[in-house]
Amino acid sequence: MALPAALKIALRDRLWRLNNLYFITDKRGKRVKFKMTPEQLEYYEGIHTRNIILKARQLGFTTEVCIIQLDAALFESAKCALIAHTLNDAKRLFREKVKFAYDNLPNEFKLANPASNDASGELVFKNGGSIYISTSFRGGTLRYLHISEFGKICAKFPDKAREIVTGAFEAVSDECFITIESTAEGRAGYFFEYCSDAEKRSLLGSVLSALDWKFFFFSWWKNPLYSLQSVVNLPDRLIQYFADLKAKHGIELTPEQKAWYHAKEKTLGDDMKREYPSIPAEAFQQSVEGAYYAKQFRFLYENKRIGDIPNNAHQPVMTFWDIGVGDSTAIWFVRQIGEQFHVIDYYENSGEGLRHYMKALKDRGYSYSEHWAPHDIENREFGTDGKTRKETARNGYEIDGSKYSINFNVVPRLSIDEGIEAVREVLPKCCFDETKCEDGINALENYRKEWDDKRGCWKDKPLHDWSSHGSDSFRYFAVAKQNKRKGGSTAPLRI
Repeated sequence: MALPAALKIALRDRLWRLNNLYFITDKRGKRVKFKMTPEQLEYYEGIHTRNIILKARQLGFTTEVCIIQLDAALFESAKCALIAHTLNDAKRLFREKVKFAYDNLPNEFKLANPASNDASGELVFKNGGSIYISTSFRGGTLRYLHISEFGKICAKFPDKAREIVTGAFEAVSDECFITIESTAEGRAGYFFEYCSDAEKRSLLGSVLSALDWKFFFFSWWKNPLYSLQSVVNLPDRLIQYFADLKAKHGIELTPEQKAWYHAKEKTLGDDMKREYPSIPAEAFQQSVEGAYYAKQFRFLYENKRIGDIPNNAHQPVMTFWDIGVGDSTAIWFVRQIGEQFHVIDYYENSGEGLRHYMKALKDRGYSYSEHWAPHDIENREFGTDGKTRKETARNGYEIDGSKYSINFNVVPRLSIDEGIEAVREVLPKCCFDETKCEDGINALENYRKEWDDKRGCWKDKPLHDWSSHGSDSFRYFAVAKQNKRKGGSTAPLRI
């Protein structure tokens, strides 16, 4: 059947096609025509070759991208792929978004460009276009690639994230399009790094190359649906929070928006800012799922305990080490000020000997009172002539023309679980220098349980990754201070 002339003209306009041809199901399961929301239109009109979307939940970007890719495959013969967080998510997106939209097209379009292979998460069209949805992609070339919930992939499946970056990204040429969208999932991994870099470029107004990531941020308060007709008495902390948003960021919320936020927070608790951030930085204040210290860091952020701290240079500094040779060595620098601990500095490196780290301490110029290390300070890997690491440190090295030595205390041996509880106890008593401790803070926020992919749950043991070294050395700090408060000896243990 021939199409009307007016329709033929309209079909040349991709924006018209996207808002008039395709059907989706809304949140109530009702079949409705897809119409872009203001947020979706903002992304569509601002799309770059490399795009990264940091967002609140339920804003419909994955739905939009599925429709954009389906349209490109149908009308532009484009090869498209969408990578989902899990295989179940991939199957659901294919069935509920792509296949549903295609099946509900007018028959004339399906007959003119029929699809095949729809049982394997892929539609291949007669004109050569295709759309593929799975958990990875390698090989071939793509015009459009979308990665959904990339933050979660980076947190739970770092090897898969690396495979996406080294494999799927390489299938997209410079002039074609990649979009990453996700809620935040901790201050680490590709998603956090890409977001941080892209946001800085956005704030500076930098001209983007084809390979630079363009930053999009969509907060909950921009969506008119996120409001609640309810008269509530807000807790003081939320009153102050909303006042800070207005004073510092110019975000003025309606009573209905504040009521919605209050009600939603009751359900989500510690995950509220991650799932519904008000500003970009807030999204990353919440640690990843399975993180050991999520509640403690929420307390630190809410009570402004991470930032600039008072200069108490006259007070001595304690150091706490996690010692490695081929592996990383991590050191925390802490002052005790009354009942508080001011965590003033952090240093981590790998592949260096003891002399290197002793020089790092000397160069900082602090006045030191105590140095603590785990029981493996008694090992002989750093030493020569049968000396232990502890003995080597006590004998010292010639550094910058003078002898420099360290007399280590040995941290009492406790189980990892006991040490984690000690950290949870000491964190609320800490203040952190946000700049000097940035890498260490990232480690603590991302220290989490290992994910069991087969069972789909968290294992009851920590994941050993980049965050382990900083977290282990902080655990030694917590154990050493806990033991001292309880009257334990600071003398080295006999190993």
